[in-house]
Amino acid sequence: MTIVNVKELKKAALEIRKNLLKLCSIQSIHIGGDLSITDVMTVLWQYQMNYNPSNIRDENRDRFVLSKGHASAVTSFNQAAIGCFSTEDVFKEYATDEGRFSMHSCNLVNPYVEVSTGSLGHGFPVACGMAAALKLKKNFNSRVYVVMGDGEQSEGSIWEAVMNAVHYKLGNLVAIIDFNKLEADGNIDDITSLGNIANKYRVFGWNVCEFDGNDINTIKDYFDKLPPANSDIPTVFICHTIKGKGISFMENNVRWHAGKITEEQYKECIKELEYNFSC
Repeated sequence: MTIVNVKELKKAALEIRKNLLKLCSIQSIHIGGDLSITDVMTVLWQYQMNYNPSNIRDENRDRFVLSKGHASAVTSFNQAAIGCFSTEDVFKEYATDEGRFSMHSCNLVNPYVEVSTGSLGHGFPVACGMAAALKLKKNFNSRVYVVMGDGEQSEGSIWEAVMNAVHYKLGNLVAIIDFNKLEADGNIDDITSLGNIANKYRVFGWNVCEFDGNDINTIKDYFDKLPPANSDIPTVFICHTIKGKGISFMENNVRWHAGKITEEQYKECIKELEYNFSC
């Protein structure tokens, strides 16, 4: 069921965070980046996207590509929230030999995954191809949403896709960058500085929206203001987020790009989430 109320979206994001921390007490996951993009993913999946779990091959559906492939857990929990499968399925099957859920999303075992991803820089070009195909089919209502990491922006394939999307007038493409300023090995500026990423996209001809990616009111507002899917200019959301958002010892801490927490840490994390996010 689609959530349209901001207060309910905040509650939904809190529930996703709780599920992520529970999973993180069972398995090692990419918890930092899952938490940074939780608010955007909650609004995208539980409010914005036209996606019917009962008809996942509907040609009129919106498409989703997780180019930032390691944010698979936050994707799976949001898909569970809209009825693709149960939340308990994710806990039970995650990182098991026969399971549908793991560190990276795979469409060979999970039909709710449009594209298998994990190699950074791969998903965005595929999303561009999907958006172009929709236009060739004269489907002018569906959109393609693609979530990328900020460290991923240093991949050359990203910028080939950026140019391609403008050339083919893919106004049905919405790129979302989780700009938390940290990647696996450290601070973005210390590894491959992106400079002014918003200006880079503007120069290539994109519609650029830059905002707080951990504020649900703002996120919803920018989704509401998207140009029509049949427009000619692709849109990029540059979402300023905090890696590990919501858990004080994880926030802005590269140590928590991935990891597992103890049972005691899990209990403390839930208390902190309840204190900070309960509506």
